[in-house]
Amino acid sequence: MAEIIRHCPDCGWDRWYAQHHADPGRCPDTTDGYCPEWFCLTCGTTVILGGVPAPFELPETVGIRDRVA
Repeated sequence: MAEIIRHCPDCGWDRWYAQHHADPGRCPDTTDGYCPEWFCLTCGTTVILGGVPAPFELPETVGIRDRVA
């Protein structure tokens, strides 16, 4: 299991963090298997480190037809 030291917002101190999925490349939440979720071994607070790549879609544009006063 991978472990790192990060600042825990709930504890207020630097604490050991571990990944939720101990096996590398086994995260079911991402397509590449990299797990961005880490939890504090002291209190259990979970943080997301890095980014989760998501498919980029442009928002649908809506034209203004009439104005309401």
